Amino acid sequence: MTPIRVIVIDDSAFMRKMITDILETDNRIQVIATARNGADGLKKIKELSPDVVTLDVEMPIMDGITALQRIMEENPLPVVMLSSLTKEGTSNTVQAITNGAVDFIAKPSGSISLDIATIEKEIINKVIAASLVNLSETKVSVHSPKIEKAKLRHPNTLVLIGASTGGPRALQRLLLDLPEDYTCPTLIVQHMPAGFTKSLAERLNNLSHLHIKEAVHGEIIKDRTVYIAPGNYHMKIRRVGTAHAIELTQEADRGGHRPAVDVMLESAANLSTVNKLVVILTGMGSDGSKGIETLKQTDPGLIVLAESEESAVINGMPKAAVKTNIVNYIVHLHQMGEMIHGLTNKSGGL
Repeated sequence: MTPIRVIVIDDSAFMRKMITDILETDNRIQVIATARNGADGLKKIKELSPDVVTLDVEMPIMDGITALQRIMEENPLPVVMLSSLTKEGTSNTVQAITNGAVDFIAKPSGSISLDIATIEKEIINKVIAASLVNLSETKVSVHSPKIEKAKLRHPNTLVLIGASTGGPRALQRLLLDLPEDYTCPTLIVQHMPAGFTKSLAERLNNLSHLHIKEAVHGEIIKDRTVYIAPGNYHMKIRRVGTAHAIELTQEADRGGHRPAVDVMLESAANLSTVNKLVVILTGMGSDGSKGIETLKQTDPGLIVLAESEESAVINGMPKAAVKTNIVNYIVHLHQMGEMIHGLTNKSGGL
């Protein structure tokens, strides 16, 4: 097997050495060069054509955000960002992953993390996953997707979305494609650490006509609002009188994830007077597939959409969902917003 060729870009000599040493403990990876800033990195990318780049967000001369933009314009390839947990760091990282980076790694203790070895497994796994991503901009037909009339049994509909690697960019596209008259309350589980989900919600809220926010424990679910599960918390839905509320818990992770899509979907199985439309977007693994199986047992009218392999950055979660034989539609990301609206525009919110 040919090793994954990686360039490590970081302004700290210590971090360059540590990340290189960590990656090269895995014989599937070869670090072919390091660079101390974005400008140096761009030069070496052109010379060496790596398979994957790790890119620090905060650097002098040319920062990671600027370097990423240049990479995506000139020589698109999988980029994994490295970020500090500061508010500025999380905000810049969310900007990066909605602008083309496939994933990110949170440094455990700031720009120069002496304890970077504590996340050795995460660094290796994310670089290997990045080498497998689909960066192609597959053209999609301009005609509207055929939407059969949805069999909605209740006047109100809840939309539940799950995503992982590549999700922030996909969510941005999907949410911005929803029209002004979209009213369904929408709950999203995106695999992200604490801190980053708030920055994601703020960025999407600034771009969208919808109200997009990080979910708060106990709040009543409202129409025209999108709720993103906070990192490190599972998000559930519970009935409160005639309304529905958000419940956040820190019970054990599910398949290594907290929040987990399965946990959110299983909680929705207890709701009997609302239509459920589930959307499974790009991501590694199979989170969401067990949840839709549980939902289908309690609600035969469940509608499930999975992102198509052509548009998914990583086709793990959508593929696992399709294998359940419960998915109603396999949809290219560019048509997902239109599809969701077409299936729900005869119903109201909660």
